[in-house]
Amino acid sequence: MAAPAYALIATDLDGTLLRGDDTVSDRTRAALARAAATGARHIVVTGRPAPRVKPLLDDLGGGLAVCAQGAQLYDAVSDRLLWSLTLDRELAEQALGKIEAEVGQVYAAVDQDGVEGLTLIEPGYLMPHPTLPAVRVHHRAALWAEPISKVLLRHPSLSDDELATVARAAVGPLATVTMSGPGTVELQPRGVTKATGLELAAERLGAGPADTIAFGDMPNDVPMFAWAARGVAMANAHPELKSLADEVTTSNEEDGVAVVLERLAG
Repeated sequence: MAAPAYALIATDLDGTLLRGDDTVSDRTRAALARAAATGARHIVVTGRPAPRVKPLLDDLGGGLAVCAQGAQLYDAVSDRLLWSLTLDRELAEQALGKIEAEVGQVYAAVDQDGVEGLTLIEPGYLMPHPTLPAVRVHHRAALWAEPISKVLLRHPSLSDDELATVARAAVGPLATVTMSGPGTVELQPRGVTKATGLELAAERLGAGPADTIAFGDMPNDVPMFAWAARGVAMANAHPELKSLADEVTTSNEEDGVAVVLERLAG
């Protein structure tokens, strides 16, 4: 069997590999299996924290995942974090204060660090992905009880793009601001992106940028596209990512990842 066009296939989850019901289609599974048979490796690169990824990786047969926007590398086989970075909680509080000084009250949630970490949400915060479990706390101070990998933000009236723009200007060097999905603007450790996480993971797998094709749908995938040799945006992707992609495939509901992998496989 011929060698794969790309030795490493990096895929986002929500809006990319997954359909809206959190499943991977049979067609996409077959395309990934065919790529694996030629020696290619598949790695998930997602904003979800490790505890929200394990069931999906188990279903896909295990493997590695870059989680929490690049702050974690998770091994599903051993159910452990190979490395993780946390967001300083005092800096997170300062960043929230600076944002609220500009736009008024925002609603916040956090993903705790670790393979058993919880997603905590303060009063007023609505989960953009209702299938993901979360624990509601009574006041914001409870969000900082344990180490966290990131903060998730929502505003009652600003769009995601508007909130992200204001947050970047307000936060400055305190944290990295990104947008990872509808209703999901996030603060993560300064300098951490999907690209920094993917680069470290690729080194473990003996791969580099020239070996990698990346699939995504949101602005948090921009650094990953810049790092990989080829970036493929879904038809449902944010306009910013589409404008930077090497290719736009069909939507996640139409097996866009499989469409490209099948073509590359000939």
